[in-house]
Amino acid sequence: LSTLKQGIQGDDNLQSMIVGTVMRKIKSRTWKKQRYFKLQEDCMTIWYKSKKAGNAHSTFSVNDVETVREGHQSEVLLSIADEFPPDRCFTLVFRGRRGNLDLVADSADEAQSWIKGMKKLIENLENMGESEKLDQWICEWFKKADKNNDGRMNFPEIRVLLKMMNVDMNEHHAHRLFMTADKSQTGTLEDDEFVLFYKMLTQREDVLRVFQDYSGDGQKLSLRDLEEFLRDEQLEEVDGVQQLAMELIQRYEPSDTGTKMLKAMSIDGFLMYLASAEGSIFHPRQQSLYQDMTQPLNHYFISSSHNTYLMEDQLRGHSSVEGYIRALKRGCRCVEVDCWDGPNGEPIVYHGHTFTSKILFKDVVIALRNYAFKVSEYPVILSTENHCGVEQQRVMAQHLNTILGDKLLKSTLDGKIPVSFPSPEELKGKILLKGKKIGGLEESLNGPVEPEDSLTGEVSDEDEAADIDEDSLHSNSLRRMAKKRSTLQFPSYGSIKFIQFNSRSFPQKSKQRLSKELSDCVVYCKSVHFSSFKHSRIHSKFYEISSFTESKARKHLREAGAEFVHHNARQLTRVYPSGLRTDSSNFNPQEMWNTGTQIVALNFQTAGVEMDLNDGLFSQNGRCGYVLKPDFMRMSERSFDPEVPINREGYRPLSLCIQVISGQQLPKVNIKESSVVDPFVRVEIHGVPLDQAKQETRYIDNNGFNPVWYDTLRFTIHAPELALVRFVVEDYDKASRNDFVGQYSLPFSCIQQGYRHIHLLSKDGTSIPPASLFVHVRITNLV
Repeated sequence: LSTLKQGIQGDDNLQSMIVGTVMRKIKSRTWKKQRYFKLQEDCMTIWYKSKKAGNAHSTFSVNDVETVREGHQSEVLLSIADEFPPDRCFTLVFRGRRGNLDLVADSADEAQSWIKGMKKLIENLENMGESEKLDQWICEWFKKADKNNDGRMNFPEIRVLLKMMNVDMNEHHAHRLFMTADKSQTGTLEDDEFVLFYKMLTQREDVLRVFQDYSGDGQKLSLRDLEEFLRDEQLEEVDGVQQLAMELIQRYEPSDTGTKMLKAMSIDGFLMYLASAEGSIFHPRQQSLYQDMTQPLNHYFISSSHNTYLMEDQLRGHSSVEGYIRALKRGCRCVEVDCWDGPNGEPIVYHGHTFTSKILFKDVVIALRNYAFKVSEYPVILSTENHCGVEQQRVMAQHLNTILGDKLLKSTLDGKIPVSFPSPEELKGKILLKGKKIGGLEESLNGPVEPEDSLTGEVSDEDEAADIDEDSLHSNSLRRMAKKRSTLQFPSYGSIKFIQFNSRSFPQKSKQRLSKELSDCVVYCKSVHFSSFKHSRIHSKFYEISSFTESKARKHLREAGAEFVHHNARQLTRVYPSGLRTDSSNFNPQEMWNTGTQIVALNFQTAGVEMDLNDGLFSQNGRCGYVLKPDFMRMSERSFDPEVPINREGYRPLSLCIQVISGQQLPKVNIKESSVVDPFVRVEIHGVPLDQAKQETRYIDNNGFNPVWYDTLRFTIHAPELALVRFVVEDYDKASRNDFVGQYSLPFSCIQQGYRHIHLLSKDGTSIPPASLFVHVRITNLV
């Protein structure tokens, strides 16, 4: 924090931010209100208030801001582009699902002061070390508890602080710590005294116990002590353990101690190591790009979004280009557009037959051009649900070609007829259109089969809206309605006509006219109707892709799991949420990954366990959006049935033993100052049905600050290559539903063994430092 403050002295932009600026906060063309913004002295908090609101004000942390966009780089600012020039406009983009803050300054110079100042603050935060981050966190708590802003804290303020920090401590014990820290004997704690109080409060007895188990003298870990710990507990590779021990001492031992000179590690250095990325449960090597990216595209799980344009529900939700930007920045590699004929000859994107707002297809394509390869250079698939007439399909094709240029894949890579997919490596920087195609890839490469003057073709209509889950149709209410042979009204589709057939009701399929120009944009991802696995095996081309609703996919899984896996070893498959999920909720993606389905499309805008699992799976391999499927799902000569994993070749079950030791600085879930959480930890295994399991620790009364469990949970994992492990912390409540505190999900294959910290995430998937769990992990062979 002192580094940040020193940086202010010579920085005119930050000085200007501290003085404060009046700017317009923009929400729409009609909502433009003046607000007074300023940077607080802590260099971490932006404070703002309305001119008319009296003492009422709002704040947000610089830590919550992901990036700053200059000019008209949001839909809101584009909508008022004719009113305010771009050099006065900027957007603060927040982490997670929080909305953007669009601002207009009174002058270009004022805008630049805030743009450059915010960028510097964000950069400083990103470059902070662990100890600096902790200092910043302590400073934030000090400010919150220092009610009278005199820069010191008396004991009543300390008692309030403890409640705010999730600690329900015995008053006598708290007073004893206070008196010990009050070195100046003034009855108040100032800067260094408060830090001392905090350190006494956060003393890690659990880590000290491990440290002393391996320390020869109880004071430090010699090089040999540390080597023994790394070899026996952390299961580091024996050959490089001495070199690793020396590197850890250099990296984490505080430089102002003599211990570093002795090639040894103190308790402070040991704790710094355990709290670092190297001490995390997620293996650092697997967080970087480590997988073979030269396999055919269909051999990978692909991070995929459904109804990407929606920011909320599917009935009245807001459609926004921001949905695409956010998904792409989370590593998503398959996004969806629902295209309809729009006014002025311009195709629009929205959830048809609903009250969701509309955006231009052209703007979606521009967002793709600008953001597709910001976080991953591997290919993006644009999945189209096309409801446009032929004329506006031509406009779609024109936008794709002119806006995307060379980024749009327009032909096979070598101009020859391929026999399998190219790899993500070969398709780097390319956008692939998934949609209907007139004829096949062979015809388009050999020249059109149809007469030269044929500008359109006829294809079957694979409209998601017409693909209502058959399971849903047989619910009692719908069955009664179907018997009346009337038109069924579904809020997300409008009217869909049904015909009676064999006492069951199905949507009528129609033929759709397709423009040749749009058809030609489809190369490797031709959407086709699925008949059966047998039909696909005999007749389908590798580039043909079928889409299933979640219930149809489950039906195939139940009836022919091994065939489903086999099908996905040859072709791409997409599974998407039921259209009846009008709240934009999600299905469990794990079921579909168990079949080898590559494109498991989820509503990225909806937080929950399903998106936690998606984030968990794709947090490996450099977060590039592609994860290589296990070899038994890639080889057509191998057989794997997710319902019966024990029958597969190479079956080797594993035992997972997790001792949940302690928690640190868990966030409050109740805004009342007097409320303190009663935390417990649940460990969930998500994988093949035989692996699905969860176990819980006891709950700890009134301690979210440093709860201690030492509870051991054991699991058997039958298909470790497919398993994900999710750690969830909840606030126990015997009278009502438990409140969510934090979670962390990761692939089983990425777990580091030994003593590890788990850095918890919020419901939105954003980090909530310094909240963590401390665990011991051991994985052993069962056979």
